[in-house]
Amino acid sequence: MRWVHLTIIVVFAAATVIFALQNLASVSVAFLGLSFRVPVIVLVILVYVLGAATGGSLFALLRRSYEGSRRVPETGRGR
Repeated sequence: MRWVHLTIIVVFAAATVIFALQNLASVSVAFLGLSFRVPVIVLVILVYVLGAATGGSLFALLRRSYEGSRRVPETGRGR
């Protein structure tokens, strides 16, 4: 199953890189009153990395919350 996940990740990353390389034109980006021009490849890679970071962080937070809810609370007795 690990190979399936790894294959999916590699295919998605390759598709992202191919898309970015085929779209080298610059685009205007506006955020919080700032406006600047960047190549599409930079924007795609930035969004990909930010998405991976936030998705990974959310997954870790949910996993920790789930594991914490499954623990049996200690009563402090028997000491």
